[in-house]
Amino acid sequence: MDQKQVVIIGAGISGLVACKYCISKGLNPIVFESQADIGGVWGKTIRTTRLQTFRGMYQFADFPWPSTVAHDFPTQHQVLNYLRSYATHFDLFKHIRFGCHVKGIEYHGPSSWSNWNGICGTIPLGKWKITVEDSQPSTKVHEADFVILCVGRFKDVPNTPEFAPGTGPEVFRGKVIHSMEYAAMDHDKAEQLVKGKRVVVVGFQKQGLDIAMECSSVNGTEYPCTVVYRNDRWKLPDFSPWGIPLQYLYLNRFSELMVHKPGEGFLLSLLATILSPLRWGISKLVETHIKTKLPLAKFNMVPERSFAKDLRSCLLAALPEDFFNRVESGSILPKKSPSFTFYNDGIMIDGENKPVQADIVILATGFRGVKKLKSIFTSKDIGELIAASPDSRVPLYRECIHPRITQLAIIGFSESFSNLFTSEIRCRWVVELLDGKVKVPSIKEMEKDIEYWDDYMKRSSGSYHQRSCLTGLDIWYNDQLCKDMGWNPRRKNGFWADLFQPYGPMDYANP
Repeated sequence: MDQKQVVIIGAGISGLVACKYCISKGLNPIVFESQADIGGVWGKTIRTTRLQTFRGMYQFADFPWPSTVAHDFPTQHQVLNYLRSYATHFDLFKHIRFGCHVKGIEYHGPSSWSNWNGICGTIPLGKWKITVEDSQPSTKVHEADFVILCVGRFKDVPNTPEFAPGTGPEVFRGKVIHSMEYAAMDHDKAEQLVKGKRVVVVGFQKQGLDIAMECSSVNGTEYPCTVVYRNDRWKLPDFSPWGIPLQYLYLNRFSELMVHKPGEGFLLSLLATILSPLRWGISKLVETHIKTKLPLAKFNMVPERSFAKDLRSCLLAALPEDFFNRVESGSILPKKSPSFTFYNDGIMIDGENKPVQADIVILATGFRGVKKLKSIFTSKDIGELIAASPDSRVPLYRECIHPRITQLAIIGFSESFSNLFTSEIRCRWVVELLDGKVKVPSIKEMEKDIEYWDDYMKRSSGSYHQRSCLTGLDIWYNDQLCKDMGWNPRRKNGFWADLFQPYGPMDYANP
């Protein structure tokens, strides 16, 4: 029998674990990575960036953090070193081809998951053609029996605001860059870029907060950093509200009983309804803790949405230490507004009469992950299957495969409390699919399951449903993958432990 070829695109977290588990099945994967190193978004970040999830939840099931890393929220260098150690330990580097840009992929052959029986099954397989440009530069077309896309959604294609003619960056005499460009700079060059400059940061999520803190550290109150944002979001001063670790409130089975779930039966639906006052109370408990620890009311920054809603939309961020002290001192100036426009010497914020003078505007406005994902397919028809619009949710069965795109998996395109944790169990599901152990249902059944999850995402996340956030239902989701793979989804020792103890990566170390 001929050797079947698996191609993995991207050597970030998802690509590394996909490679590791493919090797465990006796396959010989090739990983194409456009950069010169592994790590994906961790390869190059802002100097002060730290892990947003405590490290116990952000680790490989069979490769714990070294004892030398004591901080619960490791730095970018510590995370990158951890990933390199993982790749070295499992001998992954020999499978990775760096400096290889995938220009497009195209499928040839029968296109159906029907009768799928693994990559070495008896049914005839089609082939994926992967066009790759290397650093020479030279272009080569590779063939694959299966492709695993691990390109991520927080990289490469920036999301930039649109402006009416005469009100955009073209009229501004200063410099406008996206946070992606700032993060890609050498740390010293980034500091020199903002030093002694009037900086406006647009965006209030993690990257925007980190950039504002760096600008504040460099310039102090002499050149305060203005942060423009649309909506207040819950920021966590710590992960133990009122001394209760957050995972005991939201990452155990009991917490998930309070939430309506995709495809739930009558009894689970009734139980979630009965427990809804408790769910509301826990959310208020956390909100009260945050408002006690942070001066949100003083600066008119109390979010309108509940904490639970932001959690289930993956919109939470850990607040950098000393942030509000800098707001108090005047080195950071937060300004909430639905929109702004440029003028020659800065920006005009909607609702304010006085312009904000600026030398540099940094757009920490996120990325267009769907556009990036669609662009990798040569066929426009397949691109349309991925998502009809930039605001669509990518319709994936088990958040891994598209019902109508055969011999391809997409890993890491939906979010959770710990993206590493979630990516690893997905990769294990995919390699069991490759091995023929996971049986996919009919297209109709897969699409029905996707509809259940779409409905859930729209109820839980509202306008942010396209982020496909699993936080709050991680265990319910993992249970489905476990059942597909023939594992016992109950991973704890005893009924009460299974109900109330948090689930983490180590619970899935063994099948």
